[in-house]
Amino acid sequence: MLPELGIIEGYFGPAWSWAERRAVVERLAPAGYGLFHYAPKADAHLRRDWRREHPVETATALARFAADARAAGMRFGIGLTAYDLHLDFGAEGRAALARRVAQLDAIGIDDLAILFDDMRGDLPDLAERQAAIVAFCAEHSRATRLFTCPSYYSDDRVLDRVFGQRPPGYLEELGRRLDPAVQVYWTGEEVCARAIDPAHLAEVAGRLGRKPWLWDNWPVNDGPRMSTHLHLRGFTGRPAENARWLAGHAINPALQPRLGCIPALTLPRLYADPDYRYMAAFRAAAAAVAGEPLAAMLEADLLSFEDSGLERLSPERRSAARTRYAAIDHPVAAEVVRWLDGGYAVSAEDVQTQ
Repeated sequence: MLPELGIIEGYFGPAWSWAERRAVVERLAPAGYGLFHYAPKADAHLRRDWRREHPVETATALARFAADARAAGMRFGIGLTAYDLHLDFGAEGRAALARRVAQLDAIGIDDLAILFDDMRGDLPDLAERQAAIVAFCAEHSRATRLFTCPSYYSDDRVLDRVFGQRPPGYLEELGRRLDPAVQVYWTGEEVCARAIDPAHLAEVAGRLGRKPWLWDNWPVNDGPRMSTHLHLRGFTGRPAENARWLAGHAINPALQPRLGCIPALTLPRLYADPDYRYMAAFRAAAAAVAGEPLAAMLEADLLSFEDSGLERLSPERRSAARTRYAAIDHPVAAEVVRWLDGGYAVSAEDVQTQ
């Protein structure tokens, strides 16, 4: 059983180019991915400056990409994080939100995702406030499907430490107040879950009153620590039986668009192949994305690139690796070189300000 698969471009750090997004769609749509939600943290017009319309050139590029995604057989959506709107959803806030939703509709969206992550949530009536915002968007948007991400989108207590103590019964109350048609993103027992199992998803479905859409934070590698590692291996810790308890499974991709297609390609195989093996899946995906010679190089460097990371690579080994990959005329090799040069580094300031 294959759940609906998707990409939620929701990482911190340097955003992909439009050409890179198209390359990802061209690679993953034929493999079974049917959804692309655009929500990079670097797009301030969808986050801290959400009240301001996108510049004309960005809106035009978004509309073109939306058309390209649909032509490839994927639904296209945009994730809007209306910072602190839940603190004052009065006349001014409602007018601003209606105006912004209309602007996103004009771009041409199939899905609208209202995201409440990355902001304080320690309010006793948080669920009621957020459900009202989602209902308002449903009334004003032409999108045919609505998603939301709760402020507390995981049981991980790091969210309470960073954004304040979650209200008691928050998830259950939010599920009761949301229209049953609204899809809800959830990351698992942790923000970056090592494993996600059917028992946990069944519990979450019961609390929400609906099956969750998994926002899987693999292979994303944003943040000051993770951005020093490449995430390349195939998916593990997500049994195919999860499909029974999921409305869909979206991945938050790696900062490296083409390298990130390697683990992304293993997910459909995990669900479809009862004999799935993550390293065999990695090898097949790496060969498909990079060609066999370059795939063999990546496998030989897995311990250094994925496990050790840049901080544990000596200057000599880093220089030698750069020389080897720079000699190869391939976009995958170019991403490795950029990573070795620190071009995908994400700072603590990026995480705090994007």
